[in-house]
Amino acid sequence: MTTHSIHARLLKSSIVALAVLAAGTPAAASPVADAAAAPTASYACRADTKFGKHTFSLKQAVNAKAPASVKAGSGFTIAVELKPGSLPAEVRGFKLKEVRDLTLRIPVPNNTWFISGRLIGGSGLGSTPTLEHSGRVITIRLGGPVPGGSAYQLPILSVRLKAGASGRVVKTSLKGTSFDDPGLTLTAAIKWKFITIKSPVACYPDTNPTLSRTQIR
Repeated sequence: MTTHSIHARLLKSSIVALAVLAAGTPAAASPVADAAAAPTASYACRADTKFGKHTFSLKQAVNAKAPASVKAGSGFTIAVELKPGSLPAEVRGFKLKEVRDLTLRIPVPNNTWFISGRLIGGSGLGSTPTLEHSGRVITIRLGGPVPGGSAYQLPILSVRLKAGASGRVVKTSLKGTSFDDPGLTLTAAIKWKFITIKSPVACYPDTNPTLSRTQIR
């Protein structure tokens, strides 16, 4: 087998591993009121390596909760609960060494102002996640590493918002419109003998359902 074909097999394996990880990531929720049913978001993902660009897709069940209505100018809470997941130890005979540098981006809903945010819980993450707010985007960053074969629980994101003008509906959704504007990014390392290939991946929701609706009174 040539070096090129080995690299190609490793790359395909890393893409599968990334899909397994991403399928276990965000599920949106809030400690206020349940949505009637959990919609499914479809992510388009691209692994971009020196061996080429490879795309794949994944589906993510999303359970959103939010208050049904709030008064204009009042504060209310939206949370994003990231469901537990696990990484495979091996993918097609190759060892999944670890996953690092995961970022999850969530837009601040229109007709609201960001007040504060905090992360609650989480386990098996290899490092402490951090929360950033810039403009209309909230970002969770996780340096990791999350080892292959391990279980993890990403933290709950609790966001306090101020309601805008009355007569409008606040909608919660996922972030991302293209590979250049992703909502989910991460890097996985696949090891074969003495070779380790790192595969950065960018994902965006090509099916982006409304996760919750809150009427501003």
